[in-house]
Amino acid sequence: MGSLLHITNGDNFTKKLKSLKLSGDIITWREMLCEGKTENNVGSESFWKTRFEFLNKNYKVSKSTFINKTLKEYRSLCNHKKEDQIVLWFEYDLFCQVNLLAVISWLKTHRKYAEISLVCSGKEDSSDTLFGLNELTDEQLRSKFENKVILTQDDIEYADYVWQLYCSDNPIRLENLTDFKNYQFKYLEKSIQSHLHRFPSIKNGLNEMETNILKQAIDKKPQSKTEFLQVLLKNQGILGFSDSQFQRALVRLKPLFTSFNPVRLSQKGKLILKGDTSYYSCIQQNDVYLGGALKYNFLFNSDTNKILKL
Repeated sequence: MGSLLHITNGDNFTKKLKSLKLSGDIITWREMLCEGKTENNVGSESFWKTRFEFLNKNYKVSKSTFINKTLKEYRSLCNHKKEDQIVLWFEYDLFCQVNLLAVISWLKTHRKYAEISLVCSGKEDSSDTLFGLNELTDEQLRSKFENKVILTQDDIEYADYVWQLYCSDNPIRLENLTDFKNYQFKYLEKSIQSHLHRFPSIKNGLNEMETNILKQAIDKKPQSKTEFLQVLLKNQGILGFSDSQFQRALVRLKPLFTSFNPVRLSQKGKLILKGDTSYYSCIQQNDVYLGGALKYNFLFNSDTNKILKL
């Protein structure tokens, strides 16, 4: 057995993986590439400059935090050149799947000699529940590690190809992907569909997540913003977002609420939820990116499941 390197999806799981005492070093991939502009040349100076600008503007991430958290860990990855086996630990959701594509794209360029394998959590039993890595027992994680999927060169090329499409300025190219089942990424197709649903709907100008926020406000009648955020985290489908992403969405949608304590929609919010009017012209911003595409240059038609370019 050669030397091992583990790349994980976040700090919480890194702690859990350390407790398993598997051989090999661990690198944490500290990014959220499902949000904000991305560039296809992962790890380049322009890539990190673009990412810092987004995180600084939208999440108030300071330069020192970005350097000490994200870039320090990335440089550690760059310095791990001797390992000939690299194990990727990621989950089923959009957040993880986009990061996974980026990591594989980087490995394709910089670690051609390494055997790359994948441990991906999701459907773990006969129920419809999808599980994150932190929800699995030590025994389940060890079993998944023993049964990790070795990625073929075709798998690696395909992940890199999907990453290039994700970073392109036209999401219609992603929409035309049909051959997911030929590769070892069983949660990627649903994640890409979920990504396409993040473009504004032709019906009300909100995307699927934003419309769901209004729906949960009506259905669950939360009595406080804190309770509302818990509801949204629990009912988000396969986005894999944290409360910080929902906090940011609530700032965008604030004019559609009369109150957050308790949570109440305005009359306009109710009309938009019904599809009787559109919020497109009110929410439209010229600098919001999903991958490489401008969010408000496209509309999603839920009747045909197609993206339209404006």
